[in-house]
Amino acid sequence: MIALGDGYTARPISLDTYRDACARLEDRIFGGGWGYAFGPPAKPPPPLGETFQWGLYHGDDLIGWHHAHQRDERTVYMADTGILPEHQGRGLYTRLLPHLLDAYRDAGYALVTSRHRATNNRVIVPKLRAGFLLQGLNLYEGGLNVALTLSLDPAYREAMHVRSGFRQTSGEAARRLGINMVDSRRADSVPVPSVPLPHTDGPAFDLGRGYMAHPVSNETYRQVYARLEDAAYDTGSFDWAETPRLARPEAPTLAWLLAHGGEVVGWHSARGWDERTVYMSNTALLPAHRGKGLYSRLLPHLLGTFRAAGYTLVRSHHHATNNAVIVPKLRAGFRIQGLEVNHHGLMAVLIHSFDDVYRDYMDVRSGLTRPQGEVARRLGLETAGSSR
Repeated sequence: MIALGDGYTARPISLDTYRDACARLEDRIFGGGWGYAFGPPAKPPPPLGETFQWGLYHGDDLIGWHHAHQRDERTVYMADTGILPEHQGRGLYTRLLPHLLDAYRDAGYALVTSRHRATNNRVIVPKLRAGFLLQGLNLYEGGLNVALTLSLDPAYREAMHVRSGFRQTSGEAARRLGINMVDSRRADSVPVPSVPLPHTDGPAFDLGRGYMAHPVSNETYRQVYARLEDAAYDTGSFDWAETPRLARPEAPTLAWLLAHGGEVVGWHSARGWDERTVYMSNTALLPAHRGKGLYSRLLPHLLGTFRAAGYTLVRSHHHATNNAVIVPKLRAGFRIQGLEVNHHGLMAVLIHSFDDVYRDYMDVRSGLTRPQGEVARRLGLETAGSSR
């Protein structure tokens, strides 16, 4: 039995007990989703292999479950977790997760996979914080799913960072990928130039602990970026080996330099994307100033500025394995809306909406909620049980 605090426990249960609990309770837990109803299956299900089941209890009452099964010789799939609505929002999933991962590690698995509705941040955020990495999106009968993978093999985890372009490779990951690096320098080993804070263009955001975010011109931002880029990034971007033949499109730009002790330690830049959208194009912190919550403290100031400027949507791209940025974005209300490959690597597309109806629309599009009310009206959809 696993004690989860506040009177909650997780206890191993049989596959039959889990299936019985699903039959009795799943409508109360998952009934708000928008899935596709297939007809009777023509084929029997494949054998599950090894299975894991835990019942979640409050006292003696079964209030949820977790089920996982073997996918192949290295992989266990976390197929189903459910908690009754009145027991959600109490951190149960976050407290249960480390115990589950220990069980899979002890059982000999190297990879742990799961899939979740792409806008279900209540589950995705704890998974990313536990070390899972975004690995894909797929459209299936339940909506738009995000695929997550946790590697219990450190070299494979590093290889996922290399695949996404987030990091250059070295050591064991490089050996297993069959790569000989031409230049093995990492950003954290590159000498960091001292760049005094240049002229700024208005009131700064106070980020606490001596950190400030100062608005600057796009020209000033680009000058600082050119001096500090190598020290800020260890990414594996494609080298175009040429200067662009066309001019950059004209668009409104916004830029800030982050300073501490009178020196630049990071930056953020944004530009207009279309008539409703601002694109957060570039953010970086020098290595010595990471892990201090600066990005989380900066985000509300930036979002407030974008909203006041009249934008409806905020868009950003990040390396798909860069949880240090993706997690605070999701916690601030961004939603995973796509994956794309560009010259920087495999990028996750995130969207934040200041429009409540569009935010609900993202949940409908992922299948997390049913189309109803204003969202259904704007989509021209009406589902069983909804009314115009």
